[in-house]
Amino acid sequence: MLKRKIQAEIADYMSVGSDKILVLDGARQIGKSYIIRHEGQKRFPNYIEIDLLEDKKGDRIFENTRNKDDFYLRLSSVAGERMGHKEDTLIFLDEIQAYPDMLTLLKFLKQDDRFTYIVSGSLLGIALNETLSKPGGKIKIKRMYQLDFEEFLWANGVGDEFINHARDCFLKGESLEAHLHGRIMDLFKEYLLVGGLPDAVTTFIQTRNIVAVREMQKEVYDLYKGDASQYDKEHKLVIERIYELVPSYLENKKKRVRYNKIEDKNQARAERYKDEFEYLVKSGICNEVRAISNPRFPLSESESKNLLKLYLNDVGLLTRLLYQYNISAVMNEVRSINLGSVYESVVCSELSAHGFPLFYYDNKKKGEVEFIVNDYDSLSVVPIEVKSGKDYDLHPSLDAFVETPDYNISHAIVLSNEREVVRKGKVIYMPVYYSMFLTPSTPDGKVLL
Repeated sequence: MLKRKIQAEIADYMSVGSDKILVLDGARQIGKSYIIRHEGQKRFPNYIEIDLLEDKKGDRIFENTRNKDDFYLRLSSVAGERMGHKEDTLIFLDEIQAYPDMLTLLKFLKQDDRFTYIVSGSLLGIALNETLSKPGGKIKIKRMYQLDFEEFLWANGVGDEFINHARDCFLKGESLEAHLHGRIMDLFKEYLLVGGLPDAVTTFIQTRNIVAVREMQKEVYDLYKGDASQYDKEHKLVIERIYELVPSYLENKKKRVRYNKIEDKNQARAERYKDEFEYLVKSGICNEVRAISNPRFPLSESESKNLLKLYLNDVGLLTRLLYQYNISAVMNEVRSINLGSVYESVVCSELSAHGFPLFYYDNKKKGEVEFIVNDYDSLSVVPIEVKSGKDYDLHPSLDAFVETPDYNISHAIVLSNEREVVRKGKVIYMPVYYSMFLTPSTPDGKVLL
């Protein structure tokens, strides 16, 4: 079984209890159901799992459930012999977005507190907007992602001793030893190919077969596109078109979404595609990065409503589209291949999974910086550049950014393939795999180095 960071939180919820129902949100095929099922079956003699999406496609037993008593009656028709007590009965409601009104019902199920509940779904932000009455403070929504790089290391047998050593080096601003750097870079390149979808990771570990991994990734990619029709038939084709265009956006110099290319409409504006972008982001299949032209803390107060970049939620999906079964571009660093979009994508996924709201710098005079994050310790912002080639120390836009007095920048980060951690002025150079340790807060209270 793949070890996941969220596993401890789920286990704690099931063991200790809470005054709220835990709801796992996130894209499909990232392991939500599997991890809940694994933990739930270990801890509850009476484990009841209801897949509401399958129910909607089939008997529709739970459709239009009116109240808690009606829910208990319907539940008894499929699991009556397992309806015990709160201490020994877990009810797992999977794919709850199939029936948005069920989110409202959770409030009353929790108030009655007859059983222990846990819920998962996707598009929960949209589903909540469709409910007439919100569940209030009775649910806790937790976003789940595909395996991040640290979890990928676990899956490949890398122990906590090694990872803790690497984390200590990161926090101290030190480099890893050369042989350790080589080992972790090899694994990082494999992660670029495999990504973090659980089935792809498992297939890779069991077979080491890139063709089998790519077939698994294609299934998920097609599933994500197909899900658009279940969301909204009116927007289906446009959602699919935007999703298909993401790799081409990333290959352009500015990498941002070009609205006029979506339907070949020269005057197209962001507002026209508001619903489609909301679906792509809230479903978890894309990460969005909003533009900032005047970076002030907190960044959310300065974001552009029109300029944005989109990244696929999983770097393995991207490298499948770009390189198919050829692994040389990634593993051998072929000079003619620019891996910039691939490196940006993996860092975007890492930052997103670690809880950073994502922004980038876009200024007509000073240029662009790939990512900017809030620094809650200094009440300022930290710019992050990602470099895949040998010219990692050439970054005129970043230089202009950090030297602008009004921005009050204490330090910037450049991530690259280089082993050594070096500080030159305000710029800290560090290996790209250290992105797995970038979090909004660390045990000592620091946001970053």
